[in-house]
Amino acid sequence: MDDATNRVYSAFFVEEEGTMSSFQGLTEVIEAQGLFCSLYADRGSHYWHTPEAGGKVDKDNLTQVGRALQQLGIELIPAYSPQARGRSERMFGTFQNRLPQELRSHGITTIEEANQFLKEVYLPEHNALFAKEPEDTTSAFVPFTGNVRDTLCVQEDRVVGNDNTVRYKGLVMQIAADRHRHHFVKAKVRVHEYPDGQLVIFHGPRCIGRYQPDGSPITQEDSKHKVA
Repeated sequence: MDDATNRVYSAFFVEEEGTMSSFQGLTEVIEAQGLFCSLYADRGSHYWHTPEAGGKVDKDNLTQVGRALQQLGIELIPAYSPQARGRSERMFGTFQNRLPQELRSHGITTIEEANQFLKEVYLPEHNALFAKEPEDTTSAFVPFTGNVRDTLCVQEDRVVGNDNTVRYKGLVMQIAADRHRHHFVKAKVRVHEYPDGQLVIFHGPRCIGRYQPDGSPITQEDSKHKVA
């Protein structure tokens, strides 16, 4: 929700809120609007590490979301009380009061149907009813021309094994030989895991492998078929 206008830019149903759903929402906003200055969020574990329950957040030990926002130059601000998040809490209350009735009246029973309804019907109507004009009409969003997908994802470092594979969350991903080098044994690489489950291995700035969520490689033919 935009603090200046109360306009909701992204909303969707998920089985459980977490890192990947946060990345999805942030991606939707940045791709549509641009970069913003700060994100005011609760102290959920996907936003912050909190050494003591109910205590101060650890701003030096970043979560994946915190790391991504830092890379984008967006300040992450922790909320320490429900009162401090009053406007967003009231917005959540409005959603909780209105949305179940809307879904029921339209006979919507699946997450897929609900998300389509949210995007195409409910959010436009909600914003038309509750959004307001900002005091300053100059947009605070900054256009972003980079690849936000490779920032708003889980990033973890790995070392390539003796069999030229990378192990990640129980998966074993085989790196194929290419014209640049025959193997990457002992090389330090970085695994990107995207909200859609796809995995990519980078050696420095270069992509050396793309994989399905189950760790099977995505070939050039697979990519052609997907584009087609």
